[in-house]
Amino acid sequence: MAVHLRKLAALGASSSVAHLLPKPKRPEKLNLLAAFAVGSVRGVSTCSADASASRLDGGNGTNYQEFLRCPNGGGTFHESACIDPTALIEVGAVVHPKAVLGAHVHVGSGTVIGPAVTVGPSTKIGYNVSLGNCTVGGSCIIHNGACIGQDGFGFLVDESGNMLKKPQMLNARIGDNVEIGANTCIDRGSWRDTVIGDWSKIDNLVQIGHNAVIGKSCILCGQVGIAGSVTFGDYVTLGGRAAVRDHVSITSKVRLAANSCVTKDIKEPGDYGGFPAVPIGIWRRQVVARGRS
Repeated sequence: MAVHLRKLAALGASSSVAHLLPKPKRPEKLNLLAAFAVGSVRGVSTCSADASASRLDGGNGTNYQEFLRCPNGGGTFHESACIDPTALIEVGAVVHPKAVLGAHVHVGSGTVIGPAVTVGPSTKIGYNVSLGNCTVGGSCIIHNGACIGQDGFGFLVDESGNMLKKPQMLNARIGDNVEIGANTCIDRGSWRDTVIGDWSKIDNLVQIGHNAVIGKSCILCGQVGIAGSVTFGDYVTLGGRAAVRDHVSITSKVRLAANSCVTKDIKEPGDYGGFPAVPIGIWRRQVVARGRS
């Protein structure tokens, strides 16, 4: 096709043919890729932009808000971002101003790292993840489609009866060695940061409301819903589709059966189930009695 187009152009065909011809690659980009392939360019210099990152432009020298192309993966990042040379940003991922990516971070295609977000070393982020207003610890795994740091669900009614949004100005803080499943949402805080403790594991499709504080080594199974301002101790386990109402506290070493709902504080460790959640022995007797009636 390109050969035929060149023949037409040589014979004096319309100038409109010219824009169909493949554009020659820019020498500096070829040199950059070649250098990167042989290892002479290791990555983006930490906290700065240099010759190892090609500036995105429209072909006429115009830059797009100081975003650069990362040679390690082909993603884009703002020149004020602090990127470790070993971090990999895949094509289609975007890292916004003043974000910080630690050593060996892997950012999947389609992911957006928002302004001033910090990601700790060796964290793996999947495709189409959204991180904003948050910090993520080291050695975490965040699966595809997860959203962390968006506004919580908070509203008030004014004197005229209109529904107004409450300010959501704080952050979400994810500890070290945390795993977050696909399409899970963790809201930023309004009166305190939303916190996920170290070594906690969160399944797919989990909702964690604003101001929630989850302790260390907790397990939240699929479709769990945690309302705002909830406080968990350590080693709390919630079965699938369990729910916790707002402003409830659950002490450490509590296990909640699937499809249960916590409506008031749980102050003693143990197993609970039902709606409302009660100690597991009581819940089982309730189920048997209901079956006999």
